[in-house]
Amino acid sequence: MGSVDTVGALPRDLVRLAVSPRDKADAIAQAAQMLVAAGCVEAGYAQSMIRREGVANTFLGHGVAIPHGMAEDRALVRANGIAVLQVPDGVEWNPGQSARLVVAIAAQSDTHIAILRRLTRLLQDEDRLGGLFVTSDPGDVITALTTDPEVNAPAVPVSDLAKRFEWVLDYPNGLHARPAARWVDTAKGYAARCQIRHGDEVADVKNLVALLRLGLTQGERISVSAEGPDADQALSRLKATMLELSVQERADAALAARRAKQPVIGWHPPGAPMALAGIAAAPGLAIGRLHVLAAADRSVPDHPVPLSEGGNILHEALSATRLQLKALADDTARRLGPSEAGIFKAQGELLNDTDLITLTCQLMVEGHGVAWSWDQAIERMAGKLAALGNALLVARAADLRDVGRRVLGQLDPGLGGASLHDLPDEPCILIAGDLAPSETAGLDPSRVVGLATAQGGPTAHTAILARTMGLPAMVAAGPGLLAFESGTLAILDGYGGRLYPDPSPEALSSARAFIAEQDLRRAREEERRSLPASTRDGHRVEIAANVNFADQAAFALSQGAEGVGLMRTEFLFLERGDTPDEEAQLAAYTAMQDALNGRPLIVRALDIGGDKQVAHLDLPREDNPFLGVRGARLLLRRPDLLDPQLRALYRAAKSGKPLSIMFPMITSVPEIIALRGICERIRAEVEGPEVALGIMVEVPAAALAADVLARHADFFSIGTNDLTQYTLAIDRQNPELAAEADSLHPAVLRLIRMTVDGAAAHGRWVGICGGIAGDPFGAALLTGLGVQELSMTPRDIPAVKERLRDCDATALRALAERALTCETAADVRALEADL
Repeated sequence: MGSVDTVGALPRDLVRLAVSPRDKADAIAQAAQMLVAAGCVEAGYAQSMIRREGVANTFLGHGVAIPHGMAEDRALVRANGIAVLQVPDGVEWNPGQSARLVVAIAAQSDTHIAILRRLTRLLQDEDRLGGLFVTSDPGDVITALTTDPEVNAPAVPVSDLAKRFEWVLDYPNGLHARPAARWVDTAKGYAARCQIRHGDEVADVKNLVALLRLGLTQGERISVSAEGPDADQALSRLKATMLELSVQERADAALAARRAKQPVIGWHPPGAPMALAGIAAAPGLAIGRLHVLAAADRSVPDHPVPLSEGGNILHEALSATRLQLKALADDTARRLGPSEAGIFKAQGELLNDTDLITLTCQLMVEGHGVAWSWDQAIERMAGKLAALGNALLVARAADLRDVGRRVLGQLDPGLGGASLHDLPDEPCILIAGDLAPSETAGLDPSRVVGLATAQGGPTAHTAILARTMGLPAMVAAGPGLLAFESGTLAILDGYGGRLYPDPSPEALSSARAFIAEQDLRRAREEERRSLPASTRDGHRVEIAANVNFADQAAFALSQGAEGVGLMRTEFLFLERGDTPDEEAQLAAYTAMQDALNGRPLIVRALDIGGDKQVAHLDLPREDNPFLGVRGARLLLRRPDLLDPQLRALYRAAKSGKPLSIMFPMITSVPEIIALRGICERIRAEVEGPEVALGIMVEVPAAALAADVLARHADFFSIGTNDLTQYTLAIDRQNPELAAEADSLHPAVLRLIRMTVDGAAAHGRWVGICGGIAGDPFGAALLTGLGVQELSMTPRDIPAVKERLRDCDATALRALAERALTCETAADVRALEADL
């Protein structure tokens, strides 16, 4: 089979007629295999297409589906192409949606826009489309998808509506389905008639098909207009939506470009061995004997209590679980990114389901206990979701059950524990129906080398944690997975989502060679990551990691971290039901020192308040916690929290291993003086050594007074996330405004420069521990501003180091000066083209 050079070409062997796939997943797999065979994509593209289904609806309408891969997986596309499955009887794509023409798209850039345009025009020609559903001639499909019909010029010139603005589309991949759907959702929120004009073609912004039919690509100018009672508001919101999406679309394209430079990894077994297929969830190859985990036989006791008492018990358990999920979301956002954190946030929303709470209370009214009633309500609602058969709803049922277990653990600690037990002594591949996140997180990598589940999905918590742990994993393999016997030797391919039982000697030899090769590759990567971030003209920037616990330090070091620039001690408090005492904290700090083996450690004192609340600390409720008692303000009011923490820190410092302390949310000199006085008192009490005492610069007041604060602080660490939201008056957790809370806003950059200059006046160094430090361009710009240390999520370290090593410090300083004169964050980001 020959490869396809353009989407406009469609060989006959990429069109299959009269197929009958078992389900959507099978249809996607068949189409992906056709693209693989044609040389258009790598084998992993099938999993990318499945992942796309989890984040976007690829059903175009009128019986047509357009499965395609994730933008960040574009490196898997070797050549542009499409594969078409005709399904005369239809295949359920989503509940109530049946696809009869499946057009799988592989595109390296925006070339798929042409095929989308033709498809959307076909949707307007029902007779021709209906003919394609039943035709026995593949030429009919080829003609329909590769030629544009003649478009007659409009008899009357098209015109704009009363209110309008012009805009040049800057989405690297053109106007594809996902951003177009956002435009539609925005426009539908207003009564005004809204339209897009491109040349002589016009589309209703409230009609997705019409928008896609325009076939807009990057750089094309459009006119956006509206008329009606709220036309001005509609246009304002539409423009904001378009600009917000620009940031995300460019970020997706940049990520895809970076991944395109990485080698495509995969294992191809010799011969054609028998395999059980699932969905790839975490990369890697593992060899081991299977250990099939029996389903837990959990019995929830029924101990009735009066409804008023039961209601209070349930309320407390739900509140504690919400806080626990908030902590997990916050932690996940910092370690893995906001998309992954969104899963935990979604779980938190499940606890607000009034139907779930009502059913639980109804069962308690009938005379049942709190835990029993809650468990029954969870199972009934989860069962209904799972029975619908939709992959997204099945995943939501799994989330619901996981949330249920968390609440049960609050109601009765004996009901929330992990079900893993009796693992074999030798490393095994764990087989299970599904695993909860807490169970996955508790796996010992020395005893479990791979994980395969019958249920789940690649975006489920289990998959995320497996990737974080470096554990090869496959999910959604079906009930047949559980039929294997424990002790069976197998190869688990986490790249391709395959389990090979009883492999041949040749397959074992090939797999072992592949694993050894990957180990060498990772060793080489780690060697490069350990190189310093020195610019081409010799300027060095220290690169550190933001972590919470000692067990995260090893991964940070493997990514190239030169120390820990931010240990968030609040997670010692957030992820437990009581306040850790001095000994527990000492153990945590000592463990972090040991893990770093002499590398620098900066510990942030307890940063609670604002968006981080802890039930067991009994903090007062505030109308505006972001402007209330948080950070240093809380520490100075709560010696019961501050003193034990400082005692533990100074005791840990007695080991002689590097340790510095910094205090959050400093706004004034008196706060620093008071905190230094407390530190000196406690240091003398425990006979500890002097350590560097720094402050977080998170509010404009601290940046503006940096030259004064530097007289009393040994170093500064700028928390750009908070500094941005306080400077711009934007809550960074507000989904409507989050995209505008850009830390590269010129106002924020000017505050950073003021902080650097103020620190330099007293010989102090300045670091950054906010999210922008992990953006390669942001890191380069911060270096130009004079920042000396960058601390970030461990996964961001290799890319940041690579970018800095490719730069000249002199050029970065010049670039920073230009950034300070920009008018908008978009103008600043546009400077990346000159780097």
